[in-house]
Amino acid sequence: MVEKVQKTEAEWKQQLTPEQFKVTRKKGTERAFTGKYHDNKKSGIYKCICCGTELFSSETKYDSGTGWPSFYAPVSEENVSYESDRSLFMTRTEVLCSACGAHLGHVFNDGPRPTGKRYCMNSASLDFVEESN
Repeated sequence: MVEKVQKTEAEWKQQLTPEQFKVTRKKGTERAFTGKYHDNKKSGIYKCICCGTELFSSETKYDSGTGWPSFYAPVSEENVSYESDRSLFMTRTEVLCSACGAHLGHVFNDGPRPTGKRYCMNSASLDFVEESN
């Protein structure tokens, strides 16, 4: 079970950059190919920028060609949650951090094996911790 993190909007604004706040707390999206992790090839763990929950491993990251960091599976299914997103005249599956409710991105059913999933995440919602040798 993931421990829940709750903060006021003012506390989130104080902690996050304006871009991070817009993406994670207001369900925004960064422009394709502008995020700092879309082309990151280092080994490590991607954590929630808001609360530090481990979300994705570099081992499941792949180049989807979309301009956003993409993964075929989360570190643990309990660390992410899903909601139906009917914005922009389409239905998509939104991916959120289970601990703090941060908007991370969306998941699609057009990814590689073994899951067939494409977790298309915003760099602004992630904090990368490089694996130490």
